[in-house]
Amino acid sequence: MILRKAAAIIKSSLNKFPVVGLIGSRQTGKTTLAKSLAGNYKGRTLYLDLEKPSDFSKLDEPELYLEQFSNRLVILDEIQRKPELFPLLRSLVDEDRRNGRFLILGSASPELRRQASESLAGRIIYHELAPLTIDELGYDADAARSLWLRGGYPLSFLAPTDEDSAGWREAFIRTHLERDIPQLGIRVPAAMLRRFWQMLSHLHGQIWNSSRVAASLGISPPTARHYLDILQDTFMIRQLQPYFVNIKKRLIKSPKIYIRDSGILHALLRIHTVDALLGHPAVGASWEGWVAEQVISRIPSAWDYYYYRTGGGAEIDLVLVPPGQAPIAVEIKHTAAPAASRGFREGLADLRCARGYIMYQGRERYPLDKNIYALPIFELERLLHKN
Repeated sequence: MILRKAAAIIKSSLNKFPVVGLIGSRQTGKTTLAKSLAGNYKGRTLYLDLEKPSDFSKLDEPELYLEQFSNRLVILDEIQRKPELFPLLRSLVDEDRRNGRFLILGSASPELRRQASESLAGRIIYHELAPLTIDELGYDADAARSLWLRGGYPLSFLAPTDEDSAGWREAFIRTHLERDIPQLGIRVPAAMLRRFWQMLSHLHGQIWNSSRVAASLGISPPTARHYLDILQDTFMIRQLQPYFVNIKKRLIKSPKIYIRDSGILHALLRIHTVDALLGHPAVGASWEGWVAEQVISRIPSAWDYYYYRTGGGAEIDLVLVPPGQAPIAVEIKHTAAPAASRGFREGLADLRCARGYIMYQGRERYPLDKNIYALPIFELERLLHKN
Protein backbone atom coordinates (compact mmCIF):
# COMPACT_ATOMS: atom_id res chain seq x y z
CA MET A 1 0.00 0.00 0.00
CA ILE A 2 1.42 3.40 -1.04
CA LEU A 3 0.53 6.00 1.56
CA ARG A 4 -1.26 8.87 -0.19
CA LYS A 5 -0.45 12.32 1.15
CA ALA A 6 -4.12 13.28 0.67
CA ALA A 7 -5.16 10.84 3.41
CA ALA A 8 -4.09 13.08 6.28
CA ILE A 9 -5.61 16.15 4.61
CA ILE A 10 -8.98 14.46 4.13
CA LYS A 11 -8.98 13.09 7.67
CA SER A 12 -8.35 16.60 8.98
CA SER A 13 -11.13 18.05 6.82
CA LEU A 14 -13.62 15.46 8.10
CA ASN A 15 -13.01 16.91 11.56
CA LYS A 16 -13.80 20.43 10.33
CA PHE A 17 -16.58 20.15 7.70
CA PRO A 18 -19.88 18.25 7.47
CA VAL A 19 -19.17 17.27 3.85
CA VAL A 20 -15.82 16.58 2.21
CA GLY A 21 -15.54 16.19 -1.57
CA LEU A 22 -12.79 14.07 -3.10
CA ILE A 23 -12.49 14.65 -6.84
CA GLY A 24 -10.14 13.38 -9.53
CA SER A 25 -10.10 11.26 -12.65
CA ARG A 26 -11.02 7.61 -12.56
CA GLN A 27 -8.39 5.10 -11.43
CA THR A 28 -6.36 7.56 -9.33
CA GLY A 29 -7.25 5.60 -6.20
CA LYS A 30 -10.16 7.60 -4.76
CA THR A 31 -12.13 4.47 -3.83
CA THR A 32 -9.09 2.74 -2.33
CA LEU A 33 -8.27 5.82 -0.29
CA ALA A 34 -11.87 6.23 0.90
CA LYS A 35 -12.08 2.60 1.98
CA SER A 36 -8.75 2.90 3.77
CA LEU A 37 -10.00 5.97 5.63
CA ALA A 38 -13.21 4.13 6.50
CA GLY A 39 -11.24 1.19 7.87
CA ASN A 40 -9.31 3.46 10.21
CA TYR A 41 -12.11 5.88 11.03
CA LYS A 42 -12.89 6.45 14.70
CA GLY A 43 -16.62 5.94 14.18
CA ARG A 44 -18.86 3.71 12.08
CA THR A 45 -19.04 4.19 8.31
CA LEU A 46 -21.29 3.33 5.36
CA TYR A 47 -19.89 2.98 1.84
CA LEU A 48 -22.12 3.17 -1.26
CA ASP A 49 -20.80 2.80 -4.81
CA LEU A 50 -23.37 4.44 -7.09
CA GLU A 51 -22.02 2.54 -10.09
CA LYS A 52 -23.26 -0.68 -8.50
CA PRO A 53 -26.95 -1.24 -9.32
CA SER A 54 -27.56 -2.66 -5.86
CA ASP A 55 -26.18 0.42 -4.10
CA PHE A 56 -27.81 2.78 -6.58
CA SER A 57 -31.24 1.26 -5.94
CA LYS A 58 -30.83 1.65 -2.17
CA LEU A 59 -31.19 5.38 -2.77
CA ASP A 60 -34.51 5.22 -4.63
CA GLU A 61 -35.91 6.72 -1.43
CA PRO A 62 -32.73 8.45 -0.27
CA GLU A 63 -34.16 10.34 2.69
CA LEU A 64 -35.64 7.22 4.28
CA TYR A 65 -32.48 5.24 3.66
CA LEU A 66 -29.89 7.79 4.81
CA GLU A 67 -31.79 8.75 7.96
CA GLN A 68 -30.99 5.28 9.30
CA PHE A 69 -27.29 6.12 9.25
CA SER A 70 -27.27 9.62 10.73
CA ASN A 71 -24.63 8.55 13.26
CA ARG A 72 -22.19 7.29 10.60
CA LEU A 73 -19.77 8.73 8.09
CA VAL A 74 -21.53 8.04 4.78
CA ILE A 75 -19.24 7.62 1.76
CA LEU A 76 -20.94 8.17 -1.61
CA ASP A 77 -18.74 7.06 -4.52
CA GLU A 78 -19.38 8.47 -8.04
CA ILE A 79 -22.00 10.83 -6.68
CA GLN A 80 -22.38 12.58 -10.04
CA ARG A 81 -24.48 9.55 -11.03
CA LYS A 82 -27.24 10.79 -8.68
CA PRO A 83 -27.18 14.61 -8.63
CA GLU A 84 -30.59 14.81 -6.97
CA LEU A 85 -28.87 13.84 -3.71
CA PHE A 86 -27.27 17.27 -3.23
CA PRO A 87 -30.36 19.15 -1.95
CA LEU A 88 -31.07 16.24 0.41
CA LEU A 89 -27.51 16.31 1.77
CA ARG A 90 -27.95 20.00 2.51
CA SER A 91 -31.17 19.30 4.40
CA LEU A 92 -29.63 16.46 6.41
CA VAL A 93 -26.57 18.56 7.27
CA ASP A 94 -28.70 21.51 8.36
CA GLU A 95 -30.73 19.23 10.65
CA ASP A 96 -27.54 17.93 12.28
CA ARG A 97 -24.53 20.11 11.50
CA ARG A 98 -22.00 17.61 12.75
CA ASN A 99 -18.61 17.44 11.07
CA GLY A 100 -17.66 14.30 9.19
CA ARG A 101 -21.14 13.33 8.01
CA PHE A 102 -20.49 12.73 4.30
CA LEU A 103 -17.49 11.96 2.11
CA ILE A 104 -18.45 12.28 -1.56
CA LEU A 105 -16.31 11.06 -4.45
CA GLY A 106 -16.63 12.22 -8.05
CA SER A 107 -14.89 12.16 -11.43
CA ALA A 108 -16.14 15.37 -13.08
CA SER A 109 -14.89 18.45 -11.33
CA PRO A 110 -16.91 21.39 -12.77
CA GLU A 111 -20.24 19.55 -12.80
CA LEU A 112 -19.75 18.18 -9.31
CA ARG A 113 -18.70 21.59 -7.99
CA ARG A 114 -21.65 23.30 -9.69
CA GLN A 115 -24.17 20.88 -8.27
CA ALA A 116 -22.67 20.99 -4.79
CA SER A 117 -22.19 24.76 -4.71
CA GLU A 118 -25.88 25.27 -5.35
CA SER A 119 -26.82 23.18 -2.33
CA LEU A 120 -23.82 22.81 -0.03
CA ALA A 121 -22.22 26.25 0.03
CA GLY A 122 -20.44 26.74 3.35
CA ARG A 123 -20.86 23.07 4.21
CA ILE A 124 -18.29 21.40 1.94
CA ILE A 125 -14.55 21.47 1.19
CA TYR A 126 -12.98 19.87 -1.89
CA HIS A 127 -9.70 18.02 -2.37
CA GLU A 128 -8.32 16.60 -5.61
CA LEU A 129 -6.64 13.21 -5.67
CA ALA A 130 -4.12 13.33 -8.50
CA PRO A 131 -2.18 10.29 -9.76
CA LEU A 132 0.86 9.19 -7.74
CA THR A 133 3.62 11.77 -7.28
CA ILE A 134 7.33 11.46 -6.62
CA ASP A 135 7.12 12.62 -3.00
CA GLU A 136 4.65 9.79 -2.28
CA LEU A 137 7.25 7.29 -3.54
CA GLY A 138 10.13 8.55 -1.39
CA TYR A 139 12.17 10.35 -4.07
CA ASP A 140 13.73 7.07 -5.27
CA ALA A 141 15.64 7.42 -8.57
CA ASP A 142 14.35 4.17 -10.13
CA ALA A 143 10.81 4.95 -9.01
CA ALA A 144 11.09 8.45 -10.48
CA ARG A 145 12.21 7.08 -13.85
CA SER A 146 9.36 4.58 -13.89
CA LEU A 147 6.86 7.22 -12.73
CA TRP A 148 7.91 9.55 -15.55
CA LEU A 149 7.55 6.82 -18.19
CA ARG A 150 4.43 5.07 -16.90
CA GLY A 151 2.66 7.99 -15.23
CA GLY A 152 1.05 8.04 -11.82
CA TYR A 153 -2.10 5.96 -12.23
CA PRO A 154 -1.47 3.21 -9.66
CA LEU A 155 -2.31 0.25 -11.92
CA SER A 156 -0.07 1.62 -14.66
CA PHE A 157 2.83 2.44 -12.33
CA LEU A 158 2.64 -0.90 -10.50
CA ALA A 159 2.25 -3.07 -13.61
CA PRO A 160 4.72 -6.01 -13.82
CA THR A 161 6.29 -4.84 -17.10
CA ASP A 162 6.41 -1.76 -19.31
CA GLU A 163 4.35 -3.68 -21.87
CA ASP A 164 1.63 -4.41 -19.31
CA SER A 165 1.66 -0.76 -18.24
CA ALA A 166 1.29 0.45 -21.84
CA GLY A 167 -1.60 -1.97 -22.38
CA TRP A 168 -3.37 -0.70 -19.27
CA ARG A 169 -3.03 2.93 -20.37
CA GLU A 170 -4.34 2.21 -23.86
CA ALA A 171 -7.37 0.49 -22.32
CA PHE A 172 -7.82 3.45 -19.98
CA ILE A 173 -7.87 5.91 -22.89
CA ARG A 174 -10.39 3.81 -24.80
CA THR A 175 -12.65 3.38 -21.75
CA HIS A 176 -12.47 7.08 -20.93
CA LEU A 177 -13.63 7.99 -24.43
CA GLU A 178 -16.22 5.27 -24.95
CA ARG A 179 -17.71 4.90 -21.46
CA ASP A 180 -16.66 7.50 -18.91
CA ILE A 181 -17.36 10.63 -20.93
CA PRO A 182 -20.79 9.43 -22.21
CA GLN A 183 -21.75 8.49 -18.62
CA LEU A 184 -21.25 12.14 -17.70
CA GLY A 185 -23.91 13.10 -20.25
CA ILE A 186 -21.35 14.44 -22.75
CA ARG A 187 -22.21 13.52 -26.32
CA VAL A 188 -19.21 13.77 -28.65
CA PRO A 189 -17.88 11.29 -31.25
CA ALA A 190 -15.27 9.14 -29.48
CA ALA A 191 -13.15 8.78 -32.63
CA MET A 192 -12.97 12.54 -33.15
CA LEU A 193 -12.16 13.21 -29.50
CA ARG A 194 -9.41 10.57 -29.73
CA ARG A 195 -7.90 12.39 -32.73
CA PHE A 196 -8.11 15.68 -30.85
CA TRP A 197 -6.44 14.17 -27.75
CA GLN A 198 -3.73 12.65 -29.97
CA MET A 199 -3.08 16.06 -31.51
CA LEU A 200 -2.77 17.63 -28.07
CA SER A 201 -0.06 15.10 -27.23
CA HIS A 202 2.02 16.55 -30.07
CA LEU A 203 1.31 20.08 -28.78
CA HIS A 204 2.18 19.19 -25.17
CA GLY A 205 3.77 22.20 -23.46
CA GLN A 206 2.88 24.60 -26.28
CA ILE A 207 0.65 27.67 -26.46
CA TRP A 208 -2.97 26.91 -27.30
CA ASN A 209 -4.12 28.04 -30.75
CA SER A 210 -7.78 27.18 -31.41
CA SER A 211 -7.71 28.14 -35.09
CA ARG A 212 -4.66 26.03 -35.91
CA VAL A 213 -5.97 22.96 -34.10
CA ALA A 214 -9.45 23.36 -35.58
CA ALA A 215 -8.09 23.69 -39.12
CA SER A 216 -5.99 20.53 -38.70
CA LEU A 217 -9.03 18.50 -37.62
CA GLY A 218 -11.61 20.09 -39.91
CA ILE A 219 -13.73 21.43 -37.05
CA SER A 220 -14.65 24.92 -35.89
CA PRO A 221 -12.59 26.78 -33.26
CA PRO A 222 -15.54 26.74 -30.78
CA THR A 223 -15.75 22.94 -31.19
CA ALA A 224 -12.02 22.63 -30.56
CA ARG A 225 -12.45 24.75 -27.45
CA HIS A 226 -15.34 22.51 -26.34
CA TYR A 227 -13.21 19.38 -26.75
CA LEU A 228 -10.42 21.02 -24.77
CA ASP A 229 -12.81 21.84 -21.93
CA ILE A 230 -14.10 18.25 -21.86
CA LEU A 231 -10.60 16.86 -21.36
CA GLN A 232 -9.84 19.48 -18.74
CA ASP A 233 -13.09 18.87 -16.87
CA THR A 234 -12.28 15.14 -16.69
CA PHE A 235 -8.73 15.83 -15.42
CA MET A 236 -6.93 14.68 -18.57
CA ILE A 237 -5.28 17.97 -19.54
CA ARG A 238 -4.13 21.10 -17.77
CA GLN A 239 -4.50 24.60 -19.15
CA LEU A 240 -1.69 26.57 -17.53
CA GLN A 241 -2.75 30.20 -17.56
CA PRO A 242 -0.38 33.11 -18.30
CA TYR A 243 0.76 35.49 -15.56
CA PHE A 244 -0.39 39.04 -16.23
CA VAL A 245 1.50 41.97 -14.79
CA ASN A 246 1.32 45.69 -15.42
CA ILE A 247 4.52 46.11 -17.43
CA LYS A 248 5.05 47.77 -20.78
CA LYS A 249 5.70 44.54 -22.67
CA ARG A 250 3.61 42.48 -25.04
CA LEU A 251 2.50 39.42 -23.08
CA ILE A 252 1.41 36.05 -24.44
CA LYS A 253 -2.19 35.65 -23.24
CA SER A 254 -3.22 32.14 -24.33
CA PRO A 255 -2.82 29.12 -22.00
CA LYS A 256 -0.17 26.44 -22.35
CA ILE A 257 -1.55 22.93 -22.77
CA TYR A 258 -0.23 19.85 -20.97
CA ILE A 259 -1.39 16.25 -20.85
CA ARG A 260 -1.55 15.95 -17.07
CA ASP A 261 -0.32 12.38 -16.69
CA SER A 262 2.98 11.61 -18.39
CA GLY A 263 2.02 7.96 -18.88
CA ILE A 264 -1.10 8.94 -20.83
CA LEU A 265 1.03 11.34 -22.88
CA HIS A 266 3.47 8.55 -23.72
CA ALA A 267 0.63 6.16 -24.60
CA LEU A 268 -0.78 8.71 -27.05
CA LEU A 269 2.72 9.18 -28.54
CA ARG A 270 3.32 5.40 -28.66
CA ILE A 271 6.32 5.62 -26.31
CA HIS A 272 6.57 2.43 -24.25
CA THR A 273 10.15 2.24 -22.90
CA VAL A 274 12.64 4.59 -21.25
CA ASP A 275 15.04 4.17 -24.19
CA ALA A 276 12.31 5.15 -26.65
CA LEU A 277 11.41 8.15 -24.49
CA LEU A 278 15.00 9.40 -24.24
CA GLY A 279 15.37 9.21 -28.02
CA HIS A 280 12.05 10.85 -28.83
CA PRO A 281 11.80 14.51 -29.98
CA ALA A 282 9.20 15.13 -27.26
CA VAL A 283 11.51 14.13 -24.38
CA GLY A 284 12.11 17.73 -23.27
CA ALA A 285 8.42 18.67 -23.36
CA SER A 286 7.53 15.43 -21.57
CA TRP A 287 10.03 16.14 -18.78
CA GLU A 288 8.75 19.72 -18.47
CA GLY A 289 5.13 18.62 -18.11
CA TRP A 290 5.96 15.82 -15.67
CA VAL A 291 8.05 18.04 -13.38
CA ALA A 292 5.43 20.81 -13.56
CA GLU A 293 2.78 18.36 -12.30
CA GLN A 294 5.06 17.27 -9.45
CA VAL A 295 5.54 20.91 -8.42
CA ILE A 296 1.86 21.85 -8.71
CA SER A 297 0.83 18.81 -6.68
CA ARG A 298 3.23 19.76 -3.89
CA ILE A 299 2.67 23.50 -3.41
CA PRO A 300 0.10 24.61 -0.80
CA SER A 301 -3.46 25.02 -2.08
CA ALA A 302 -3.38 28.76 -1.29
CA TRP A 303 -0.57 29.32 -3.82
CA ASP A 304 -1.34 30.29 -7.40
CA TYR A 305 0.68 29.09 -10.40
CA TYR A 306 1.10 30.36 -13.96
CA TYR A 307 3.59 30.56 -16.80
CA TYR A 308 5.11 33.79 -18.11
CA ARG A 309 6.14 34.71 -21.65
CA THR A 310 6.56 37.97 -23.53
CA GLY A 311 6.80 38.73 -27.20
CA GLY A 312 10.40 39.81 -26.59
CA GLY A 313 11.55 36.38 -25.42
CA ALA A 314 11.32 36.53 -21.62
CA GLU A 315 9.98 33.18 -20.43
CA ILE A 316 9.39 31.26 -17.19
CA ASP A 317 7.92 27.75 -17.23
CA LEU A 318 6.23 28.08 -13.81
CA VAL A 319 5.55 31.19 -11.77
CA LEU A 320 4.56 30.24 -8.22
CA VAL A 321 2.76 32.97 -6.28
CA PRO A 322 2.51 32.52 -2.49
CA PRO A 323 -0.15 34.77 -0.90
CA GLY A 324 1.24 38.24 -0.18
CA GLN A 325 4.77 37.36 -1.30
CA ALA A 326 6.97 37.88 -4.33
CA PRO A 327 6.70 35.20 -7.05
CA ILE A 328 9.05 32.24 -7.33
CA ALA A 329 10.30 31.35 -10.81
CA VAL A 330 10.83 27.75 -11.93
CA GLU A 331 12.49 26.71 -15.18
CA ILE A 332 12.47 23.01 -16.11
CA LYS A 333 15.31 21.54 -18.16
CA HIS A 334 15.99 17.99 -19.30
CA THR A 335 19.73 18.29 -18.83
CA ALA A 336 22.53 17.33 -16.48
CA ALA A 337 24.18 20.77 -16.77
CA PRO A 338 21.54 23.45 -16.03
CA ALA A 339 22.07 27.09 -16.89
CA ALA A 340 19.86 30.16 -16.53
CA SER A 341 18.90 31.40 -19.99
CA ARG A 342 18.65 35.04 -20.96
CA GLY A 343 14.86 34.75 -21.23
CA PHE A 344 14.62 33.28 -17.72
CA ARG A 345 16.75 36.11 -16.26
CA GLU A 346 14.62 38.70 -18.03
CA GLY A 347 11.49 37.10 -16.64
CA LEU A 348 12.90 37.18 -13.09
CA ALA A 349 13.63 40.88 -13.49
CA ASP A 350 10.22 41.66 -15.02
CA LEU A 351 8.34 39.96 -12.17
CA ARG A 352 10.78 40.88 -9.39
CA CYS A 353 10.85 37.27 -8.29
CA ALA A 354 12.11 36.40 -4.82
CA ARG A 355 14.24 33.58 -6.26
CA GLY A 356 14.54 31.31 -9.26
CA TYR A 357 15.20 27.61 -9.74
CA ILE A 358 16.34 25.51 -12.68
CA MET A 359 14.91 22.04 -12.03
CA TYR A 360 17.02 19.39 -13.72
CA GLN A 361 17.92 15.69 -13.71
CA GLY A 362 20.94 15.78 -11.41
CA ARG A 363 21.29 15.08 -7.70
CA GLU A 364 22.97 18.24 -6.38
CA ARG A 365 21.62 21.67 -5.45
CA TYR A 366 23.97 24.59 -6.07
CA PRO A 367 23.80 28.33 -6.90
CA LEU A 368 23.99 29.49 -10.52
CA ASP A 369 23.79 33.22 -9.78
CA LYS A 370 22.39 35.54 -7.16
CA ASN A 371 19.03 34.04 -6.05
CA ILE A 372 19.13 31.46 -8.89
CA TYR A 373 19.73 27.80 -8.02
CA ALA A 374 20.03 24.48 -9.80
CA LEU A 375 17.55 22.19 -8.05
CA PRO A 376 17.08 18.42 -8.53
CA ILE A 377 13.57 17.03 -8.62
CA PHE A 378 14.51 15.08 -5.46
CA GLU A 379 14.73 18.34 -3.51
CA LEU A 380 11.31 19.59 -4.52
CA GLU A 381 10.56 20.62 -0.93
CA ARG A 382 13.06 23.49 -1.18
CA LEU A 383 10.66 25.37 -3.45
CA LEU A 384 8.49 25.97 -0.39
CA HIS A 385 11.17 27.57 1.78
CA LYS A 386 13.45 30.56 1.57
CA ASN A 387 17.13 29.77 1.12
